[in-house]
Amino acid sequence: MSNFPDLSLVIPAKENKKNIDFILKQLKSYNLKKIIILDSKKFFYKNTKDTFYYIQKKRGYGSAINEGILKVKTKFFCIYNADGSFSPEELNKMYNNLKKNDFVFGSRYKKGGYSEDDTLITKLGNFFFSKIGQFFFALKLDDILYTYVMGDTLKIKKLKLTSHDFCFCVELPIKIKMKNYKYTSVPSYERPRYSGVKKVNEIKDGFKILFKMIYFFLKNKY
Repeated sequence: MSNFPDLSLVIPAKENKKNIDFILKQLKSYNLKKIIILDSKKFFYKNTKDTFYYIQKKRGYGSAINEGILKVKTKFFCIYNADGSFSPEELNKMYNNLKKNDFVFGSRYKKGGYSEDDTLITKLGNFFFSKIGQFFFALKLDDILYTYVMGDTLKIKKLKLTSHDFCFCVELPIKIKMKNYKYTSVPSYERPRYSGVKKVNEIKDGFKILFKMIYFFLKNKY
């Protein structure tokens, strides 16, 4: 059994019982807390000693994560998507990197990383936004939109994240950089999702993310 008694997974989960059952089975041999944020009460779920269910108050991917983080009581947190694309085998590698860092980002594009869920459009978009992050904010990340992230709970709460949608993906690293927190990235393998489809609208959400990055750049500059 992998032992992480001071780690909580924050799991934003659309009401998909198939996905939830799958990831709980995958995590069965891991000693850690699981905070699952649901978008409805379609199914009944019972809390256990290490798994807790909450209904999100505001709509959106970012809202689910932000509300989940507020529920974390352990020293460390990890964002863990419910579609089955994240591998629990990478938790140990990320956790070990917290010895010298406040946050650890998974990266599909570092040597040793890979994605079986990325499309050409999302890959190009990620490359574009990662380059903006590097140029505008000196971010040392090459996979800025990937949210397999582990870190210090108290410090992420101090960031006061507000994005309720996919802009959360860029708000998090930008504010980490602005706070001068230590961070790194490690290779990550994104598996084919177990169930469900991408909820990202490449054009609509892409423009939102772009405007959010411009907003933070101007705010930081002036």
